Amino acid sequence: MPLPRLLAAPALAWLLAGCAGYHLGPVNPDVRAGGESIEVLPFNNQTLQPRLGSALTQALREQLQTDGTYQLATRGPGDVVVTGVITTYGRAAVSFLSADVTTPLDYRVTMTAHVTARERATGKVLFDKNVTGDTLVHVSSDLESAERQAVPLLSQDLAQNITELLTEGAW
Repeated sequence: MPLPRLLAAPALAWLLAGCAGYHLGPVNPDVRAGGESIEVLPFNNQTLQPRLGSALTQALREQLQTDGTYQLATRGPGDVVVTGVITTYGRAAVSFLSADVTTPLDYRVTMTAHVTARERATGKVLFDKNVTGDTLVHVSSDLESAERQAVPLLSQDLAQNITELLTEGAW
C-alpha cells in the first residue's frame, strides 16, 4: 500500500475528531432556535447620564435581530420578556498626556445593567444578573461631547453581552 494512502486514514480521523464538540444552533438548552420570540421592554435608567435607556433598548433589539436565535416580537407579546435597569455608569482614566501626567487622554467608560429574562407563559426566570459593557473614549477638548458620542458604542457592547447570555446561556 502506498505511503499517502496509509497516512490518509489517520489524517481523516484526526480531522473529524476535531469537530466532535461542535454544536449547531444555540448552546443554551432553554432556547429553541427560531421557535421563540423575544420582547425587549424599555430599560429604566437610574444614572445621571441622560438617554442611556433608549440607546441600550434600541441596541439590544438590533443585536437580537442580527443574532437570529430569537425572533423579535414587534407586534405582540413575546415568548421571552427581557427587562432591565441601568444601575451604574462610570469612567476611569486609562492613559495620560506625556507632558502632563495628571491630564487624561483616554477614558474607559462602563455601563452596568441588571437584566432579567423570563418566559411569559410559565414565569420561569432564564437569567437575572448584572451585565457590564465598556468602550474607550478619546478626549480632545470636550469630555462631555466625547462621552455623548461614545454612548452608541457603549450600548452596542452591553447589548452584545446581553445577547450572548440569552443565546448561549448564563455561565
